[in-house]
Amino acid sequence: MSLIVKICGLSTRETLDVALDAGADMVGFVFFSSSPRHLGLETARELGKLVERRASKVALTVDADDATLAGIVEALQPDILQLHGRESVARLRDIKQKFALPVMKAIAVATLADLASLPGYAGTADRILFDARAPREATRPGGLGAVFDWHVLENLDLEIPFMVSGGLHAGNVGEAVRVTRAGGVDVSSGVESAPGQKDPEMIRAFIRAARATELTSPLPVHGERSDRSCDPGEGEAPQSRLSTNSQKQPLTPTLSPQERGEGAKTVRRAQPKN
Repeated sequence: MSLIVKICGLSTRETLDVALDAGADMVGFVFFSSSPRHLGLETARELGKLVERRASKVALTVDADDATLAGIVEALQPDILQLHGRESVARLRDIKQKFALPVMKAIAVATLADLASLPGYAGTADRILFDARAPREATRPGGLGAVFDWHVLENLDLEIPFMVSGGLHAGNVGEAVRVTRAGGVDVSSGVESAPGQKDPEMIRAFIRAARATELTSPLPVHGERSDRSCDPGEGEAPQSRLSTNSQKQPLTPTLSPQERGEGAKTVRRAQPKN
């Protein structure tokens, strides 16, 4: 059993094939017009057929109404609905009842106070996704390359699976898993050469780095695990990770104060262009 890896915002056959061949457990498709990764229904239909049960298909929406969700479900035939907006607990319950699909609720995180809504959502959603809170001026809630302080989740104990996203890339995914003990990781901008343009080599590198964390990070207390092999892939040796005696160190030496950010400033990765 291994860490669940989700590649989100896929929009072309080439990059979808790369993600599937590299061993992604979930492939995400975005249905939000403000996003550079937004898909039309016909493109989603074509890409969805290519998955062929090789991974779980995730439909990401933001405060979508029933008619919009119905169109997405008909076209993509998703395995999971990812609700990335301000959907209430009651709205989650309603969507699950109407569409009979598992629901993953994204919760925006900047400080410990942002977890106040967690008990309600955790009692209704099938999974929780913790993402960095977007700045006020942002036109979309995620995919911004922002990182939140993973130590907010350090002592979290949920009875349902949870994943971490927000500014992840091959260089920091291991530390994110080590600190949070999340059962899964979700990446979008961290495998792009430009907004909305997935890079095949960055996808492969991220999945290899995520798989390598399994060799040194403890399993989560709760949470669903992947059926994928722990093999880092393509004949490469596992990447080195931080040892367990480093757990009391700061978040990660690769995150500068500017990257962690304050107020409405967008937190950005220092490595890939976004």
